[in-house]
Amino acid sequence: QVQLVESGGGSVQAGDSLRLSCAASGRTFSTYTMGWFRQTPGKEREFVAAMNQNSYTRYTDSVKDRFTISRDTAKNTGYLQMNSLKPEDTATYYCAATLRYGVSTQDKAYDYWGQGTQVTVSS
Repeated sequence: QVQLVESGGGSVQAGDSLRLSCAASGRTFSTYTMGWFRQTPGKEREFVAAMNQNSYTRYTDSVKDRFTISRDTAKNTGYLQMNSLKPEDTATYYCAATLRYGVSTQDKAYDYWGQGTQVTVSS
């Protein structure tokens, strides 16, 4: 089992950057597929990016070339680097993990979730 804690959210202007962190404890994080999702009030949780155990990555189209998912195995921490932020990126961002192999875009495929961190982008 793994526990996940996100950090790094905040309020920024359009065009700015943020780096979200996902600190994992309880088990070596590199054995998990890691995913990032986001959610706004009244909407379903949306897939953002994922990285599997072999560092294969996948992104939703709206963040390609702007967001980068990565993992520091020494720190047991995952990251989501977000550049060129847009107001439509405003959401609560969640880190998720699963021992399943693959880079699923479905939130039901992930077994462990952090508490979320708020990102607000103003124009």
